[in-house]
Amino acid sequence: MLRFVGVYKSYSPPGYALQNINFSVEKGEFVFITGPSGAGKTTIIKLITREETPSQGRIFFRNTDISGISRRKIYLYRRRLGIVFQDFRLIPYLTVYENVALPLIIQGKKKREVERRTHQLLKEFEIIHKAREFPSTLSGGEQQRVAIARAVSGTPELLLADEPTGNLDPFLSRRIMKLFKKLNLKGTTVIVATHDLSLVEEFGERVIHLSYGKIKKIV
Repeated sequence: MLRFVGVYKSYSPPGYALQNINFSVEKGEFVFITGPSGAGKTTIIKLITREETPSQGRIFFRNTDISGISRRKIYLYRRRLGIVFQDFRLIPYLTVYENVALPLIIQGKKKREVERRTHQLLKEFEIIHKAREFPSTLSGGEQQRVAIARAVSGTPELLLADEPTGNLDPFLSRRIMKLFKKLNLKGTTVIVATHDLSLVEEFGERVIHLSYGKIKKIV
């Protein structure tokens, strides 16, 4: 599904944020990307989402080199992704219901389908009672669940999460990871970037370890 081939990323030559990154993720896999702050985890996520492009090398999504996608068509590619940001990035002037429904509306789904799918997700993520509230009234854990529900509402092929538990306590962190695993078991490919090794060890998925912009090992 996803392949990095000889990828380098430089923001300020001669230093590299990433050096000679090679790995692949198969459909239906759950993969952790780990490493300390500055190791390159977020850069890899940004390259996958096309927020950034490689300085060298190629990145393939379903055999398409995503670096070659024109700017005016990036939105079509991103519709195939679900993205969960560390800072949630919920739209503050939209209700919980409207935040989760937004990707479906953008995809042009019919009103009945939008209502059905949104209600299903709000119930599944246990935030149905918050449907008419705004993000500012929610706890950190509730905001994170809304962010995940929004990320998967359009049924993405690949779910990306960048430090999704960085602002949460251990109990909520495990709960969020269990939600990711539940989605993965339903067929969604999941990539989680995190520095929390305790979660990585607990959930026992494939791991790509980064150090100073290089792959240290893959287990």
